[in-house]
Amino acid sequence: MGLYDVSRRRERGVSPEWVASLTCWKPHMRSMGMLILVLMVLELLWGRASMVVFAVFFNTGMPSTTGVVQAIFNPDNWEFVIAYTVVGGIFAAIVFATAVVSIPTILDRDVDAITASITSLEVVFHNTGVMALWGALISALVVSALLLPWSVGLLLVGPLLGHASWHAYRGAVQWIEEGPAPQA
Repeated sequence: MGLYDVSRRRERGVSPEWVASLTCWKPHMRSMGMLILVLMVLELLWGRASMVVFAVFFNTGMPSTTGVVQAIFNPDNWEFVIAYTVVGGIFAAIVFATAVVSIPTILDRDVDAITASITSLEVVFHNTGVMALWGALISALVVSALLLPWSVGLLLVGPLLGHASWHAYRGAVQWIEEGPAPQA
């Protein structure tokens, strides 16, 4: 949220402030808390679904970390890999669609988490191809950044994605400003 605050301030011609950007979440604590709760529930459901996929394909119990790696790279387990990828992809898409513009919406418009999540879902619904590309780009940049020693690449990718995400939000979300309708 702090990176969004920096981008919002720059967009408004206001100089970004370190302390203000670090504490910009405070006025939005209730909305952010609810959004975090929703995302945690989705994560728990995702974990449960992953366990079900493992249980369906491995009746000998949960494999160890080594067993998981062997299961994934074993050509005999292609059905498991496909099922696991599909289930994970569905949950990843739900989380992405729920959160893609939720945080900047909460920061910019001081709305509740449900309104922000619905706005995010609408953005994804109306711009599905672009949002799918955006999600793939985010994933590729984060994975690339994590490949560098000590994940130092996140120091570059994080602010870049924060700024780009702010502008993606501003370009995708069209708010109807309150006020009298213009007279023709």
